[in-house]
Amino acid sequence: MHTSLKKKLVELELYLLKADVRVSVQDLDQLIHDDFLEFGGSGISFGKKEVLKQLPREKCPEFSATAFELRHLSCDVAQLVYRATMKKPGEFITRYSLRSSLWRKSQGRWQMIFHQGTPCEPF
Repeated sequence: MHTSLKKKLVELELYLLKADVRVSVQDLDQLIHDDFLEFGGSGISFGKKEVLKQLPREKCPEFSATAFELRHLSCDVAQLVYRATMKKPGEFITRYSLRSSLWRKSQGRWQMIFHQGTPCEPF
């Protein structure tokens, strides 16, 4: 079960990093839980309302994500941790982060309920 759950949540996580998904309020609304909270790398926290308003307006950075690990916390909650790089449009700097997402199964589908990206040294 852990293998199939890990595969599913990695797919969802990577899907959320795609440019065409990040500009779609409908896709974001389906993938992000109503009680969502994020602690961004800038130290600012925000919820689903802010994500649905801001993400579709932003130019999507170029992401890569590796080293996914899954922790199954309960029958309907799992944590996905991984390493990510991000390069914003027009910038030459690659930003590195350690990321953690909590996914909750609600009404038969998995939705992200929490996310934190912590800046780190290059890996």
